Amino acid sequence: QVQLVESGGGLVQPGGSLRLSCAASGIIFSINTVYWYRQAPGKQREFVAGITSMSITSYADSVKGRFTISRDNAKNTVYLQMNSLKPEDTAVYYCHANRRGNAYWGQGTQVTVSS
Repeated sequence: QVQLVESGGGLVQPGGSLRLSCAASGIIFSINTVYWYRQAPGKQREFVAGITSMSITSYADSVKGRFTISRDNAKNTVYLQMNSLKPEDTAVYYCHANRRGNAYWGQGTQVTVSS
């Protein structure tokens, strides 16, 4: 049974920072690629960042240089450090991974960037 649980979202002012966490059970993050996606109101879900089993990272152009994805294998947890936040970063952020041909998603955590 696979479960992904995001946490760390909240309300922050433009220019502020947040760190999101995705804790997993039933899947080993260290041998899988893990992704962060986000979905803003009225918009499609979009790719934000990914990290492979070899710790190779990738980012959407809109967040490159501001966000950092990382992994703690001992805690089986993936993080998204979000700096220099902008109002356009406002969205529900989701953790995503695949195992044995099945896709898994967390419940999402709300990030709101507003003054």
